[in-house]
Amino acid sequence: MLKKRVLSCIQPTGELHLGNYFGAVKNWVDIQDKYDCIYGIVDLHAMTMPYKPNELKDNTLKMLVDLLACGIDPDKSILFIQSLVPQHTELTWIFNCFTSYGELTRMTQFKDKSEQTDSNVKGKFVSAGLFTYPILQAADILIYKADYVPVGKDQVQHLELSRNIAVRFNKQFGAYFPEPKPLLTDIPKLVSLANPTKKMSKSLEEKHYVGLFEEESSIRKKVKSAVTDTGDESGDTMSPGVENLFNLVKACGREKAYNELLTHYKSGTLKYKDLKEVTADALVELTSGLRAKREEFAKDKSYINKLSETLSEKARELAIKTIKDVRSLVGLPV
Repeated sequence: MLKKRVLSCIQPTGELHLGNYFGAVKNWVDIQDKYDCIYGIVDLHAMTMPYKPNELKDNTLKMLVDLLACGIDPDKSILFIQSLVPQHTELTWIFNCFTSYGELTRMTQFKDKSEQTDSNVKGKFVSAGLFTYPILQAADILIYKADYVPVGKDQVQHLELSRNIAVRFNKQFGAYFPEPKPLLTDIPKLVSLANPTKKMSKSLEEKHYVGLFEEESSIRKKVKSAVTDTGDESGDTMSPGVENLFNLVKACGREKAYNELLTHYKSGTLKYKDLKEVTADALVELTSGLRAKREEFAKDKSYINKLSETLSEKARELAIKTIKDVRSLVGLPV
């Protein structure tokens, strides 16, 4: 029996943090045996915001190393670099012709990211790529005829656009693309250690997130200064800061410690010092193990370069077949 195919991608925007890991990458690793998995490092998407060419190139290969260190197995999954599979951009142009302007204007991430570019300041502009990148995202998914896409609830909107394009294409040219379904997983809600009202993100200052390969001293310092709350520690409703620390302990697999701390919380005897110490220990154990694996992979640069080409070639073989079919269906020379 053929496995269902899963497609998911990540931008090479620098070092992974805990939100990236528990929100996506850990799940990618866990489902490799169950599904036919294709994972992409989407460097073309990273061009929609201001960037430096050398950093983009370096970050792309670093992301490949990071994902290998996290457990993505090249013998089980295809891990490709988007720009090495040019068929993505060809399919994007074709899909441009099957996507309405109105659909793109409703994309919430365009509104959010365009505000980050300071477009109201004289001399600044919002890239057209930022406006149309959801179509490239749809091409990323549909070119491999993915059955499922692991997403968080806040990303379902982009998947809906992919489904709409597939339906519109199939209606005009006959059933060809499967309609990709969301593969919703239990993702821990992780927020900033410094400001629990904000999502953990690298767009904020460094104190707001914990890098997946961060050094022990830095992690312990951040956790020690993490915002919890003031006042009564008992009660049924946790403050966002306290809940965040509990979520981190649980996400790291410290079930016994989590349950013990929860018992103390419910009885009103929880000490934040103990909660922070357990959280820091769990994070240090996780990151130190991943950091050691990353160092091993990073030693052999020739292997990493060759692997990026080999795996991208596997993705390209699948993409070429789809493009040939699509060109024939829409009336282009094959």
